[in-house]
Amino acid sequence: MIETIWHFPEQKFSEVDFGEDILPQIKHILVSRGIDDKPKFQRCRKRSFSDLYDPFLMKDMDKAVERLEQALDEHQKILVYGDYDVDGTTAIALVYSFLRAQGADVDFYVPDRYNEGYGVSEKGICEAIENNVQLIITLDCGIKAYKTIAMAQEAGIDVIVCDHHNQGKELPKAYAVLDPKRHDCTYPFKELSGCGVGYKLLSAFCRKRGISEKENLNCYLDYLAISTAADIVPIVDENRVYMYYGLMKMIQKPLTPVKTMLVASRLVELYVNGDGEEQIICPNGSLTVSDVVFKIAPKINAAGRMKNARDAIHLLLAKDANEALQYFATVQEQNSERQKEEKRICKEAIEEIASNPDTESLYSTVLYRDTWHKGVVGIAAAKIIEQYYKPTIILCGDGDVISGSARSVEDFDLYSAIDACSQYLTAFGGHKHAAGLSLKRENFENFKNMFEETVKSTIKPSQLKPTIYIDEKITLDDVTMNLYNQIQILAPFGPENMDPVFAICGVTPESVYFMGGEEKVHIKLCFRKSDNTLLSAVGFFMAEKWKSLPPKVPIDICFTIGRNVYKGNVSLQLILKDIRISE
Repeated sequence: MIETIWHFPEQKFSEVDFGEDILPQIKHILVSRGIDDKPKFQRCRKRSFSDLYDPFLMKDMDKAVERLEQALDEHQKILVYGDYDVDGTTAIALVYSFLRAQGADVDFYVPDRYNEGYGVSEKGICEAIENNVQLIITLDCGIKAYKTIAMAQEAGIDVIVCDHHNQGKELPKAYAVLDPKRHDCTYPFKELSGCGVGYKLLSAFCRKRGISEKENLNCYLDYLAISTAADIVPIVDENRVYMYYGLMKMIQKPLTPVKTMLVASRLVELYVNGDGEEQIICPNGSLTVSDVVFKIAPKINAAGRMKNARDAIHLLLAKDANEALQYFATVQEQNSERQKEEKRICKEAIEEIASNPDTESLYSTVLYRDTWHKGVVGIAAAKIIEQYYKPTIILCGDGDVISGSARSVEDFDLYSAIDACSQYLTAFGGHKHAAGLSLKRENFENFKNMFEETVKSTIKPSQLKPTIYIDEKITLDDVTMNLYNQIQILAPFGPENMDPVFAICGVTPESVYFMGGEEKVHIKLCFRKSDNTLLSAVGFFMAEKWKSLPPKVPIDICFTIGRNVYKGNVSLQLILKDIRISE
């Protein structure tokens, strides 16, 4: 079992006056996250659209809007071209739906993961040429598509790139390149999703045309929120605003396809009131980023992983509930297939790792098997890291060229490590935490050895152990509804703005329950507060860890605080992240 490091913050007491009665624990968290004066606090609390940046601050935005205007005014054929993951498919749904509502002659294209691979493919460009497309808008891809974008431009098709990945040594020869990460772009926020960049293009278009964004663009905030959550971009700055209002819209007035997914995933319930009007009820009172990441995104993603992402796009573009249900059934079936493949790959991968006598001494995990499923190896790599905490690459394919996905441990720059081994690769792309790559099968061992040496020489010892960052040390009596409500000032939570983690030290549970079907893999601990009320703490997949501890000894627990709603009764519940013997 991997040892987890608990990192406690330095206790710095803040005298900042936020103008409200803020608990000391929350005040410390606010200050530690850079919210250290009253104006910043007010912006944090309000999460206002007025704090969003002018889209025209993005390099090439003026050119892109002018070209889009020309395409609409002259009734030119537009092709929206997106990636096959959640970010790409939601971006297609958002931009396609908006342009169609504006009367555009628009179609969409999504490449096949297996026949075309990631990015702007030659097949996609050839189809655009055959169909007399005059403008292509790429979404969540294109920043390194030098050859295929040049091919389109040479054929007389202008290309507007909307991407959020790091650029290469040069930019593609497109009509306009919208990417906050391009080297010469001074746009203030660099961490938009691919769908977020597409949204910015449409926002700029609305402003240029005098079109109400509230009425014509923000009706698609569901898609922007789903992309932002699923693509694991930081939930700060603009993303936090989009996420907040997107989650709110998903409860209050979701798009039909989104409502279908929410109901099927049991995140909301539908009721018909006395007037015959349909009402949406969220049993837990609100949706979270985690709800989207774990219950909505995998279903959308499954189509592109197991078959073709067009099924997911047809779901997102469904005009009525019956059509949405039809396509949802398809992606749900594909998600079930994905889950089976994931279990198989993880089982075989763990067996291979366990049988390798050098496993303990290795700094990385690089595995290849020709029978593994290309659409699932990325998820499997992330799962393997949970058990063997090392930068992990899983490859598959039975041809001359094999490909796969890489996932990183916290703070280790995976992209740079792969880049250092690029002499053995035919293609690669991604970012610090995740990447995709291809190489000739004959180069596998050379790449594996070089990657291991690169990781070994660059990774820090602290990066080889998972770390839990504790925001505050508190007592059982500090866990109150007031504390929970003040935590929500920072919501929604996600990367770089995680749900605050608290620690309580030296406590003994009054009772312990094992849960999770026949296997009993989860635990529920009950603690008694000084006012004699009970406080429960749930630890998912922590049964084995609990059994490894000596009985009846004081323990330390670290956790986030959630709400539990049962039959209309609301109570607080601790969501355990780790337990250990009290020091």
